[in-house]
Amino acid sequence: MDKQRFELGLNQRKATLGADYVENNLKAADDFNRPFQEAMTEWCWGFGWGDAAIDAKTRSLMNLTMIAALGKMHEWELHLNGAITNGCSVEEIRAAIHAIAIYCGVPQGVECFRIARKVLTEHNLL
Repeated sequence: MDKQRFELGLNQRKATLGADYVENNLKAADDFNRPFQEAMTEWCWGFGWGDAAIDAKTRSLMNLTMIAALGKMHEWELHLNGAITNGCSVEEIRAAIHAIAIYCGVPQGVECFRIARKVLTEHNLL
């Protein structure tokens, strides 16, 4: 493991998803899934999110569309919270969901709007 990349990833992951969420995931890790948590933190968050070529807000919007395309809606909700943290506006989130509905299908767009309404309401943005 590249310790420096892991630390960069850990900081980036906490900045987007929240320190409590990340720390709880790492504390809950055991011998079975700890290697995955560490690798994901280093690779996804350190290598991927640590590249400054794409700002966090744009990266969040990209993630929302890709995760929706995969139909991983628990992760989509988590990353929607992260997108809000990274400065995505309601209008940008709406536009991303429109693209999701066009390219992934209307039912997926409906599901994203359902989850987005819940999350945006929790953030007092609707």
